[in-house]
Amino acid sequence: QVQLVESGGGLVQAGGSLRLSCVASGRTFSNYAMGWFRQAPGKEREFVAAISWSGGSTYYADSVKGRFTISRDNAKNTVYLQMNVLKPEDTAVYYCAARNYIPTMNPVEYNYWGQGTQVTVSS
Repeated sequence: QVQLVESGGGLVQAGGSLRLSCVASGRTFSNYAMGWFRQAPGKEREFVAAISWSGGSTYYADSVKGRFTISRDNAKNTVYLQMNVLKPEDTAVYYCAARNYIPTMNPVEYNYWGQGTQVTVSS
């Protein structure tokens, strides 16, 4: 089992920045690819970003490319999502997730999930 705990959400004005963190415990963190997903009210959970176990490969949704950066520190069992130039449409609950092997964009393929952290961007 892997336990994931997100933090760093909050209320920010459009154009601002936030950094989300997700700390993992349980099994060896470096064995897992990690992803960030988000879910707005009334919408399906959607892919935001993902990173390979080594951090050498990263993937982004088109809607956040160039504004968000995913990274990880395996020594700290932590994955980050740096979010810049935030827009009101980025408002959602953000979840981190873990899966074995390669990262994917499909939330169904992730085995472990955190409880989520709310991000609200005001216009």
